[in-house]
Amino acid sequence: MAMLWKFMRVAKYSKTALAPKVKVRGIPTHSRHSSSKSVPSDFAANTPCSNTVELLGKAYPQDDYSNVTEKILSKVGKNLHNKKHHPLWLIKEQVKDHFYKQYIGRRGTPLFSVYDGLSPVVTIQQNFDSLLIPQNHVSRRKEDNYYLNRDHMLRAHTSAHQWDLIRSGLDAFLAVGDVYRRDTIDNTHYPVFHQMEGVRLFSCHELFSNIKDGEGLQLFEQGHRTAHKQECHTMEAVRLVEFNLKQVLTKLMTHIFGDGLQVRWVDCYFPFTHPSFEMEINFQGEWLEVLGCGVMEQQLVNSAGAQDKIGWAFGLGLERLAMILYDIPDIRLFWSEDERFLKQFVVPHIWQKIKFQPLSRYPPLINDISFWLPSETYSKNDFYDLARTIGGDLIEKVVLVDEFTHPK
Repeated sequence: MAMLWKFMRVAKYSKTALAPKVKVRGIPTHSRHSSSKSVPSDFAANTPCSNTVELLGKAYPQDDYSNVTEKILSKVGKNLHNKKHHPLWLIKEQVKDHFYKQYIGRRGTPLFSVYDGLSPVVTIQQNFDSLLIPQNHVSRRKEDNYYLNRDHMLRAHTSAHQWDLIRSGLDAFLAVGDVYRRDTIDNTHYPVFHQMEGVRLFSCHELFSNIKDGEGLQLFEQGHRTAHKQECHTMEAVRLVEFNLKQVLTKLMTHIFGDGLQVRWVDCYFPFTHPSFEMEINFQGEWLEVLGCGVMEQQLVNSAGAQDKIGWAFGLGLERLAMILYDIPDIRLFWSEDERFLKQFVVPHIWQKIKFQPLSRYPPLINDISFWLPSETYSKNDFYDLARTIGGDLIEKVVLVDEFTHPK
Protein backbone atom coordinates (compact mmCIF):
# COMPACT_ATOMS: atom_id res chain seq x y z
CA MET A 1 0.00 0.00 0.00
CA ALA A 2 1.34 3.43 -0.91
CA MET A 3 2.18 5.60 2.08
CA LEU A 4 1.61 9.34 2.14
CA TRP A 5 4.23 11.55 3.78
CA LYS A 6 3.30 14.97 5.09
CA PHE A 7 5.59 17.89 5.96
CA MET A 8 3.86 20.55 8.05
CA ARG A 9 5.21 23.88 9.30
CA VAL A 10 3.89 25.03 12.67
CA ALA A 11 4.29 28.62 13.86
CA LYS A 12 3.82 29.40 17.54
CA TYR A 13 3.17 32.57 19.46
CA SER A 14 5.46 33.60 22.25
CA LYS A 15 3.74 32.77 25.54
CA THR A 16 3.02 36.42 26.30
CA ALA A 17 1.07 36.97 23.09
CA LEU A 18 -2.07 35.17 24.26
CA ALA A 19 -3.37 33.77 27.52
CA PRO A 20 -0.50 32.95 29.93
CA LYS A 21 -2.25 29.82 31.23
CA VAL A 22 -2.74 27.11 28.62
CA LYS A 23 -3.49 23.60 29.84
CA VAL A 24 -2.24 20.72 27.73
CA ARG A 25 -4.32 17.59 28.09
CA GLY A 26 -2.82 14.12 28.31
CA ILE A 27 -2.50 11.96 25.23
CA PRO A 28 -3.81 8.36 25.19
CA THR A 29 -1.27 5.62 24.65
CA HIS A 30 -3.20 3.61 22.07
CA SER A 31 -1.40 5.35 19.17
CA ARG A 32 -1.70 3.95 15.66
CA HIS A 33 0.16 6.70 13.82
CA SER A 34 3.25 8.58 14.84
CA SER A 35 4.67 12.07 14.70
CA SER A 36 7.68 13.70 16.27
CA LYS A 37 6.06 13.14 19.70
CA SER A 38 4.34 9.81 19.01
CA VAL A 39 0.91 11.38 19.12
CA PRO A 40 -2.02 9.67 17.31
CA SER A 41 -3.06 11.55 14.17
CA ASP A 42 -6.58 10.16 14.52
CA PHE A 43 -6.98 11.68 17.98
CA ALA A 44 -9.56 14.11 16.58
CA ALA A 45 -11.84 11.23 15.69
CA ASN A 46 -11.88 9.66 19.12
CA THR A 47 -12.80 10.69 22.65
CA PRO A 48 -10.66 8.37 24.80
CA CYS A 49 -11.57 5.95 27.57
CA SER A 50 -15.35 6.08 27.27
CA ASN A 51 -18.22 4.83 25.14
CA THR A 52 -20.25 7.96 25.84
CA VAL A 53 -19.70 11.71 25.68
CA GLU A 54 -20.91 13.64 28.72
CA LEU A 55 -22.01 17.13 27.76
CA LEU A 56 -24.25 19.70 29.45
CA GLY A 57 -25.69 17.09 31.80
CA LYS A 58 -26.52 14.53 29.11
CA ALA A 59 -24.78 11.39 27.90
CA TYR A 60 -24.42 10.71 24.20
CA PRO A 61 -23.37 7.21 23.06
CA GLN A 62 -20.41 7.21 20.71
CA ASP A 63 -20.34 5.51 17.33
CA ASP A 64 -18.29 5.59 14.15
CA TYR A 65 -19.24 9.25 13.59
CA SER A 66 -18.05 10.56 16.98
CA ASN A 67 -15.14 12.94 16.46
CA VAL A 68 -15.39 15.66 19.13
CA THR A 69 -12.08 16.24 20.92
CA GLU A 70 -11.61 17.09 24.59
CA LYS A 71 -10.27 20.49 23.51
CA ILE A 72 -13.54 21.29 21.75
CA LEU A 73 -15.67 19.87 24.57
CA SER A 74 -13.88 22.22 26.98
CA LYS A 75 -15.23 25.20 25.00
CA VAL A 76 -18.89 24.17 25.28
CA GLY A 77 -20.70 26.26 27.86
CA LYS A 78 -18.19 29.13 27.86
CA ASN A 79 -20.76 31.37 26.11
CA LEU A 80 -18.40 34.25 25.45
CA HIS A 81 -21.28 36.18 23.85
CA ASN A 82 -22.99 36.34 27.27
CA LYS A 83 -19.96 37.43 29.32
CA LYS A 84 -20.40 41.08 30.22
CA HIS A 85 -17.77 43.40 28.70
CA HIS A 86 -16.34 40.68 26.48
CA PRO A 87 -15.91 42.10 22.94
CA LEU A 88 -18.34 39.51 21.54
CA TRP A 89 -20.87 40.50 24.20
CA LEU A 90 -20.43 44.13 23.18
CA ILE A 91 -21.19 43.32 19.52
CA LYS A 92 -24.22 41.21 20.49
CA GLU A 93 -25.54 44.00 22.71
CA GLN A 94 -25.04 46.61 20.00
CA VAL A 95 -27.04 44.58 17.49
CA LYS A 96 -29.71 43.80 20.07
CA ASP A 97 -29.95 47.44 21.15
CA HIS A 98 -30.36 48.54 17.54
CA PHE A 99 -33.15 46.05 16.82
CA TYR A 100 -34.93 46.77 20.10
CA LYS A 101 -35.02 50.51 19.46
CA GLN A 102 -35.54 50.49 15.69
CA TYR A 103 -38.35 47.93 15.43
CA ILE A 104 -41.31 48.19 17.79
CA GLY A 105 -44.33 45.88 17.79
CA ARG A 106 -48.00 46.85 17.97
CA ARG A 107 -48.01 46.73 21.77
CA GLY A 108 -45.05 49.06 22.12
CA THR A 109 -42.62 46.24 22.91
CA PRO A 110 -39.61 45.20 20.79
CA LEU A 111 -40.68 43.40 17.61
CA PHE A 112 -37.69 41.05 17.66
CA SER A 113 -37.18 38.59 20.50
CA VAL A 114 -33.64 37.43 21.33
CA TYR A 115 -32.50 33.89 22.17
CA ASP A 116 -28.88 33.65 23.33
CA GLY A 117 -28.95 30.57 25.58
CA LEU A 118 -30.00 27.76 23.22
CA SER A 119 -28.05 24.51 23.59
CA PRO A 120 -25.25 24.02 21.01
CA VAL A 121 -26.08 20.30 20.87
CA VAL A 122 -28.53 19.75 18.02
CA THR A 123 -29.79 16.84 15.96
CA ILE A 124 -28.73 16.17 12.40
CA GLN A 125 -32.30 16.96 11.42
CA GLN A 126 -32.06 20.43 13.01
CA ASN A 127 -28.66 21.27 11.58
CA PHE A 128 -29.19 19.98 8.05
CA ASP A 129 -32.53 18.40 7.16
CA SER A 130 -34.77 21.21 8.44
CA LEU A 131 -32.73 23.65 6.33
CA LEU A 132 -33.21 21.60 3.14
CA ILE A 133 -29.51 20.77 2.92
CA PRO A 134 -29.17 17.74 0.58
CA GLN A 135 -27.96 14.42 1.97
CA ASN A 136 -24.86 14.52 -0.24
CA HIS A 137 -24.03 18.18 0.41
CA VAL A 138 -20.38 18.82 1.29
CA SER A 139 -21.34 20.77 4.43
CA ARG A 140 -22.42 17.49 6.08
CA ARG A 141 -18.96 15.91 5.88
CA LYS A 142 -17.46 14.41 8.99
CA GLU A 143 -14.22 16.18 8.08
CA ASP A 144 -15.90 19.57 8.54
CA ASN A 145 -18.18 19.05 11.57
CA TYR A 146 -18.07 17.89 15.17
CA TYR A 147 -20.36 14.90 15.60
CA LEU A 148 -21.28 13.44 18.99
CA ASN A 149 -22.71 10.48 17.07
CA ARG A 150 -24.75 9.87 13.93
CA ASP A 151 -27.81 11.56 15.46
CA HIS A 152 -26.33 14.52 17.37
CA MET A 153 -23.67 17.13 16.73
CA LEU A 154 -22.41 20.52 17.85
CA ARG A 155 -24.32 23.00 15.70
CA ALA A 156 -22.42 24.28 12.69
CA HIS A 157 -24.59 27.42 12.47
CA THR A 158 -27.30 29.17 14.46
CA SER A 159 -29.61 28.48 11.49
CA ALA A 160 -30.12 25.09 13.16
CA HIS A 161 -32.74 26.80 15.37
CA GLN A 162 -34.72 28.51 12.61
CA TRP A 163 -37.30 25.77 12.12
CA ASP A 164 -38.00 25.24 15.83
CA LEU A 165 -38.41 28.94 16.58
CA ILE A 166 -40.76 29.47 13.63
CA ARG A 167 -42.69 26.35 14.63
CA SER A 168 -43.16 27.85 18.11
CA GLY A 169 -45.07 30.74 16.54
CA LEU A 170 -42.36 33.41 16.31
CA ASP A 171 -42.12 35.58 13.23
CA ALA A 172 -39.33 38.00 14.24
CA PHE A 173 -36.32 36.83 16.26
CA LEU A 174 -32.55 36.88 16.73
CA ALA A 175 -30.72 33.71 17.79
CA VAL A 176 -27.15 34.00 19.11
CA GLY A 177 -24.72 31.26 20.05
CA ASP A 178 -21.44 29.42 19.70
CA VAL A 179 -21.03 27.28 16.57
CA TYR A 180 -18.49 24.57 15.78
CA ARG A 181 -16.67 23.68 12.56
CA ARG A 182 -13.45 21.81 11.96
CA ASP A 183 -11.15 24.22 10.20
CA THR A 184 -7.65 25.31 9.36
CA ILE A 185 -5.31 27.04 11.83
CA ASP A 186 -4.58 30.71 11.23
CA ASN A 187 -5.47 34.13 12.62
CA THR A 188 -8.96 34.27 11.06
CA HIS A 189 -10.19 30.69 11.63
CA TYR A 190 -11.08 28.89 14.85
CA PRO A 191 -13.13 25.71 15.40
CA VAL A 192 -15.50 27.59 17.72
CA PHE A 193 -16.97 30.95 16.82
CA HIS A 194 -20.19 32.85 17.42
CA GLN A 195 -23.07 33.68 15.11
CA MET A 196 -26.24 35.70 15.17
CA GLU A 197 -29.25 34.59 13.15
CA GLY A 198 -32.06 36.94 12.25
CA VAL A 199 -35.49 35.98 10.86
CA ARG A 200 -38.52 38.10 9.91
CA LEU A 201 -41.78 36.72 8.51
CA PHE A 202 -44.56 38.77 6.89
CA SER A 203 -48.22 38.08 6.35
CA CYS A 204 -49.87 39.42 3.21
CA HIS A 205 -51.33 42.34 5.16
CA GLU A 206 -48.02 43.21 6.86
CA LEU A 207 -46.10 43.24 3.60
CA PHE A 208 -48.54 45.17 1.42
CA SER A 209 -50.40 47.38 3.94
CA ASN A 210 -48.27 50.45 3.16
CA ILE A 211 -48.35 49.95 -0.60
CA LYS A 212 -50.74 52.08 -2.64
CA ASP A 213 -53.47 49.89 -4.14
CA GLY A 214 -51.85 46.91 -2.44
CA GLU A 215 -55.14 45.21 -1.55
CA GLY A 216 -55.06 43.09 -4.68
CA LEU A 217 -51.44 41.95 -4.33
CA GLN A 218 -50.64 38.39 -3.29
CA LEU A 219 -47.68 36.59 -1.68
CA PHE A 220 -47.95 33.39 -3.68
CA GLU A 221 -48.49 32.13 -7.20
CA GLN A 222 -47.87 28.99 -9.25
CA GLY A 223 -44.96 30.07 -11.39
CA HIS A 224 -41.41 29.15 -12.27
CA ARG A 225 -38.17 29.47 -10.30
CA THR A 226 -35.79 32.06 -11.74
CA ALA A 227 -32.57 33.66 -10.57
CA HIS A 228 -34.68 36.34 -8.85
CA LYS A 229 -37.53 34.42 -7.20
CA GLN A 230 -38.89 31.07 -6.09
CA GLU A 231 -41.60 29.34 -8.10
CA CYS A 232 -44.27 29.97 -5.45
CA HIS A 233 -43.58 33.67 -4.80
CA THR A 234 -44.96 36.62 -6.68
CA MET A 235 -42.40 39.09 -7.97
CA GLU A 236 -44.09 41.90 -6.01
CA ALA A 237 -43.71 40.00 -2.73
CA VAL A 238 -40.07 39.06 -3.36
CA ARG A 239 -39.11 42.60 -4.26
CA LEU A 240 -40.63 43.99 -1.08
CA VAL A 241 -39.08 41.31 1.15
CA GLU A 242 -35.68 41.80 -0.47
CA PHE A 243 -35.96 45.58 -0.13
CA ASN A 244 -36.90 45.29 3.55
CA LEU A 245 -34.05 42.85 4.22
CA LYS A 246 -31.40 45.04 2.63
CA GLN A 247 -32.78 48.16 4.29
CA VAL A 248 -32.72 46.52 7.74
CA LEU A 249 -29.15 45.26 7.32
CA THR A 250 -27.86 48.52 5.84
CA LYS A 251 -29.28 50.44 8.82
CA LEU A 252 -27.67 47.94 11.21
CA MET A 253 -24.19 48.17 9.70
CA THR A 254 -24.39 51.94 9.37
CA HIS A 255 -25.34 52.15 13.04
CA ILE A 256 -22.35 50.00 14.01
CA PHE A 257 -19.68 51.39 11.66
CA GLY A 258 -20.90 54.97 11.19
CA ASP A 259 -22.67 57.19 8.68
CA GLY A 260 -21.47 57.27 5.09
CA LEU A 261 -20.76 53.53 5.04
CA GLN A 262 -20.54 52.09 1.53
CA VAL A 263 -22.41 48.82 1.05
CA ARG A 264 -22.67 46.39 -1.85
CA TRP A 265 -24.56 43.14 -2.39
CA VAL A 266 -23.13 40.04 -4.05
CA ASP A 267 -25.40 37.27 -5.38
CA CYS A 268 -24.58 33.89 -3.83
CA TYR A 269 -26.09 30.50 -2.97
CA PHE A 270 -27.43 29.06 0.28
CA PRO A 271 -29.62 25.93 0.40
CA PHE A 272 -32.18 27.59 2.67
CA THR A 273 -32.66 30.98 0.92
CA HIS A 274 -33.36 32.14 -2.63
CA PRO A 275 -32.46 34.64 -3.84
CA SER A 276 -29.37 34.84 -1.61
CA PHE A 277 -26.84 37.60 -1.03
CA GLU A 278 -23.61 38.41 0.76
CA MET A 279 -23.28 41.88 2.19
CA GLU A 280 -19.95 43.67 1.85
CA ILE A 281 -18.94 46.96 3.44
CA ASN A 282 -16.14 49.33 2.52
CA PHE A 283 -14.21 49.82 5.74
CA GLN A 284 -11.01 51.87 5.74
CA GLY A 285 -10.71 51.51 1.97
CA GLU A 286 -11.19 47.74 1.83
CA TRP A 287 -14.28 45.74 0.83
CA LEU A 288 -15.11 43.18 3.52
CA GLU A 289 -17.82 40.50 3.56
CA VAL A 290 -19.79 40.73 6.81
CA LEU A 291 -22.86 38.49 6.47
CA GLY A 292 -25.04 36.25 4.33
CA CYS A 293 -28.79 36.60 3.84
CA GLY A 294 -31.74 35.98 1.55
CA VAL A 295 -35.43 35.27 1.07
CA MET A 296 -36.25 32.12 3.01
CA GLU A 297 -37.08 28.99 1.05
CA GLN A 298 -40.86 28.68 1.28
CA GLN A 299 -40.61 24.91 1.72
CA LEU A 300 -38.78 25.53 5.01
CA VAL A 301 -41.34 28.12 6.14
CA ASN A 302 -44.25 25.84 5.20
CA SER A 303 -42.85 22.82 7.01
CA ALA A 304 -42.54 24.92 10.18
CA GLY A 305 -46.25 25.75 10.06
CA ALA A 306 -46.18 29.30 8.64
CA GLN A 307 -47.66 28.53 5.23
CA ASP A 308 -49.38 31.93 4.96
CA LYS A 309 -46.17 33.96 5.43
CA ILE A 310 -43.04 34.88 3.52
CA GLY A 311 -39.78 35.95 5.10
CA TRP A 312 -36.10 36.74 5.11
CA ALA A 313 -33.15 35.48 7.14
CA PHE A 314 -29.58 36.59 7.74
CA GLY A 315 -26.56 35.24 9.57
CA LEU A 316 -23.50 37.15 10.75
CA GLY A 317 -20.35 36.28 12.68
CA LEU A 318 -19.73 38.19 15.89
CA GLU A 319 -15.97 37.64 15.69
CA ARG A 320 -15.90 39.01 12.16
CA LEU A 321 -17.58 42.25 13.19
CA ALA A 322 -15.50 42.60 16.37
CA MET A 323 -12.22 42.06 14.52
CA ILE A 324 -13.15 44.79 12.03
CA LEU A 325 -14.64 47.24 14.51
CA TYR A 326 -12.03 46.91 17.26
CA ASP A 327 -9.03 46.15 15.02
CA ILE A 328 -8.38 42.79 16.70
CA PRO A 329 -5.80 40.93 14.55
CA ASP A 330 -6.32 37.35 15.70
CA ILE A 331 -9.52 35.38 16.33
CA ARG A 332 -7.89 33.34 19.12
CA LEU A 333 -7.61 36.44 21.28
CA PHE A 334 -11.33 36.21 21.99
CA TRP A 335 -10.58 33.14 24.15
CA SER A 336 -7.82 34.86 26.09
CA GLU A 337 -8.21 35.23 29.84
CA ASP A 338 -5.36 37.74 29.95
CA GLU A 339 -6.51 40.84 31.81
CA ARG A 340 -4.47 42.99 29.44
CA PHE A 341 -6.89 41.94 26.70
CA LEU A 342 -10.15 41.81 28.63
CA LYS A 343 -9.81 45.13 30.47
CA GLN A 344 -9.63 46.98 27.16
CA PHE A 345 -13.34 46.26 26.68
CA VAL A 346 -14.58 47.30 30.11
CA VAL A 347 -16.32 50.48 29.00
CA PRO A 348 -19.17 52.56 30.47
CA HIS A 349 -21.49 52.02 27.49
CA ILE A 350 -21.65 49.52 24.63
CA TRP A 351 -21.21 52.10 21.85
CA GLN A 352 -17.92 53.53 23.10
CA LYS A 353 -15.19 53.41 20.46
CA ILE A 354 -12.39 50.95 21.23
CA LYS A 355 -9.10 50.21 19.44
CA PHE A 356 -7.31 47.06 20.52
CA GLN A 357 -3.78 47.49 21.86
CA PRO A 358 -1.38 44.59 21.05
CA LEU A 359 -0.13 42.49 23.95
CA SER A 360 3.24 41.27 22.70
CA ARG A 361 5.95 42.09 20.17
CA TYR A 362 7.90 38.85 20.51
CA PRO A 363 8.62 37.09 17.19
CA PRO A 364 7.05 33.68 16.41
CA LEU A 365 8.83 30.34 16.84
CA ILE A 366 8.65 28.07 13.78
CA ASN A 367 8.83 24.25 13.95
CA ASP A 368 8.90 21.85 11.02
CA ILE A 369 7.26 18.43 11.48
CA SER A 370 7.15 15.46 9.11
CA PHE A 371 5.17 12.23 9.49
CA TRP A 372 3.72 9.22 7.65
CA LEU A 373 -0.02 8.59 7.40
CA PRO A 374 -2.23 6.07 5.59
CA SER A 375 -3.68 8.18 2.79
CA GLU A 376 -7.15 6.61 2.85
CA THR A 377 -7.90 7.65 6.46
CA TYR A 378 -6.15 11.02 6.70
CA SER A 379 -7.96 14.36 6.85
CA LYS A 380 -6.07 17.61 7.25
CA ASN A 381 -8.59 18.67 9.89
CA ASP A 382 -7.51 15.64 11.96
CA PHE A 383 -4.04 17.17 12.18
CA TYR A 384 -5.40 20.63 12.93
CA ASP A 385 -7.45 19.22 15.83
CA LEU A 386 -4.39 17.35 17.06
CA ALA A 387 -2.26 20.50 16.95
CA ARG A 388 -4.90 22.46 18.86
CA THR A 389 -5.20 19.69 21.45
CA ILE A 390 -1.46 19.67 22.13
CA GLY A 391 -0.45 23.29 21.61
CA GLY A 392 -3.67 25.11 22.33
CA ASP A 393 -4.01 28.67 21.12
CA LEU A 394 -0.25 29.26 21.25
CA ILE A 395 -0.13 27.74 17.76
CA GLU A 396 -0.57 30.62 15.36
CA LYS A 397 -0.55 28.86 12.00
CA VAL A 398 -0.09 25.43 10.39
CA VAL A 399 0.97 25.25 6.75
CA LEU A 400 1.41 22.20 4.51
CA VAL A 401 4.87 22.72 2.98
CA ASP A 402 5.35 19.46 1.08
CA GLU A 403 3.90 15.98 0.61
CA PHE A 404 5.25 12.75 -0.86
CA THR A 405 3.58 9.43 -1.67
CA HIS A 406 5.87 6.41 -1.54
CA PRO A 407 5.40 4.28 -4.66
CA LYS A 408 5.42 0.96 -2.76
